[in-house]
Order: sequence, then C-alpha cells, then structure tokens
Amino acid sequence: MLFQAQPEETSDCTSTWKIGYIGTSTGMDLTHQKPGDHHYIHSMSKDGIRVVDQLCSKAVIVSARRLITDWPVSKAEDLDVQHFAQILELQPEVVLIGTGEHQVFLAPELLMFFYQRSVGVEVMSTPAACRTFNVLVSEQRNVVAALLMPQS
Repeated sequence: MLFQAQPEETSDCTSTWKIGYIGTSTGMDLTHQKPGDHHYIHSMSKDGIRVVDQLCSKAVIVSARRLITDWPVSKAEDLDVQHFAQILELQPEVVLIGTGEHQVFLAPELLMFFYQRSVGVEVMSTPAACRTFNVLVSEQRNVVAALLMPQS
C-alpha cells in the first residue's frame, strides 16, 4: 500500500491535510494554522526583531493585530508603570515582557500593576518572550509582548 498526503485549502487561513494509505478509508486529518492571519515574530538578530516582514530595531509592543514601534524604553531597569499604558490599551489577558538578552527581574510593584488589573505577566529574556509569544498567539490567546532589544 502507498501512503499519501493531500492538502485541502480553506478560507480561514488553515490547511487540512488528509493523510492515509491509498485505497483504504483509514487515515487522519491534520490542521495547520498558517502564519499571516496574525502578527508573529519571524526572527531576532543583532539588527532587530522581525515582526512578520517588518524589522524593528528598537523596543516594540506586539499583539496578534497591532504592532507599536514607538515604545520609549531602552532597558529593563528604566521600566515604570507609565510605560505600561500602551500595553493595557490592547486589553491583554497575558503580557510577556522581554528584558533583553538576559532575564531581568522586575520590582514587585511593577508586577503588581498587572496583577491588580487581573492581567497575567511573565518576565523573561527577549528571545524567550519571542518564542512564547508565537506559541500563545498561534493558540489564539490574547497575548501582548513588550520586547526590549539586547544591549549592544
């Protein structure tokens, strides 16, 4: 018996693959969500963070539908609750804060700012925040990533 896989395109940016043996009714369906129906982080390098096809060389805030490229923060030690206003405008369920090349723990009062508003917050290195954002946004979670560039 020969094995086959055939894609079937749908209108909602997914592909369903019919997988099975030729000549049998045995098989399974796999569904793949294509990037493109939401923002995703394509890559990160010394040059910046590439969100879909836009290279950002400064700190950014990214959600599934919005990209804010004028977030005025350059290092984690400078973060203050005033910097979180743009994040909260996006009404996130979860906030990921990428603190640069290495994780920097934020002051408890900064974390409490989110907790008091029933918003989850995770602080990690920017590369880890990029990976986590992609996973959560692909699961259609209401996530916002605030990403600082690694210091040169």
